[in-house]
Amino acid sequence: MERRPFDPDTDRIVTVTLDPTTITSVDPDEVHEWRVAIYDLVDTNRFYPARVSAKGPYALHLSIIHNHIVLDVRHPETFSPIAAHYLSLTPFRSLIRDYFRIRESYYEAIRSASTFQIEAVDMGRRGLHNQAAELLIERLNNKLVMDLETARRLFTLICAVQPYAARVTEQESQLPTILFVCSMNSVRSPIAAALARKHFPGRLVARSAGVRSGKVDHFVHQVMEEVGIDMSVHTPHTMDELVASNFDIIVTLADDANDAVAERGLEAAIMEHWSMPDPSEMEGSRELVLGAYRELRDTMDLKLRTTLEPMLASAEKGA
Repeated sequence: MERRPFDPDTDRIVTVTLDPTTITSVDPDEVHEWRVAIYDLVDTNRFYPARVSAKGPYALHLSIIHNHIVLDVRHPETFSPIAAHYLSLTPFRSLIRDYFRIRESYYEAIRSASTFQIEAVDMGRRGLHNQAAELLIERLNNKLVMDLETARRLFTLICAVQPYAARVTEQESQLPTILFVCSMNSVRSPIAAALARKHFPGRLVARSAGVRSGKVDHFVHQVMEEVGIDMSVHTPHTMDELVASNFDIIVTLADDANDAVAERGLEAAIMEHWSMPDPSEMEGSRELVLGAYRELRDTMDLKLRTTLEPMLASAEKGA
């Protein structure tokens, strides 16, 4: 398949998000590592999915399933799916090991080596990146099209997130699974899932979904950042994108979500409906709107801390 020339206005990634269940870390060094890699990739890239009619620019959502990184290309505003491809990490293992080895050598050289030695290590680092980028382009041939510099930056991001590939997958985990559902997976359900992960670390797998497709809500980013939760990794998902249909706990947060769960035949040992107001419907000044978002966050926080513990205990006992 012959590649067309890159269009600088449309053939590019404008945002990158990570799956908050399988990738996000609370370790500040790891968070810094993937944030820098994301920034560099978004800053300069040439990219488009092959064999699709959708025009860019694009959002790229990364998650990990077993030994694969899933490259999920989406619309940057609605986050509706465009193309998704599984990239096996196996052919890249030796290159990833060499990446970390050379990176440590480079940092060590900067501290104590001569200019000549630093240049030699840097030359080896650039050579490794070129080799990895060429392999990446080859493995994604006729799937995702990118130039060499974009492939180099994408490889750096893969190195930053690949330590999570050894994690137990959601399907294999013995932890209770909880699904939060609201109308568009933009505000209420992602806030609930993020707070559940914060308050019950290592005790549950929390997912969120919407009845229909929504958009990223930056008010959510702001009010959650205030309590130390990074929501920039969240990508809105619909119920149609759920792999599982059976959960230990399902909590609906909107009336249409309650009806949709029943219509789609989703099942859970524990079903709860918490009617929560949608702060995106608030009108008024920015501070008034932010106040509504903070009120939702705090109400949800209290509800989770007082209600979820016995639900989890019941689910864990049932397991």
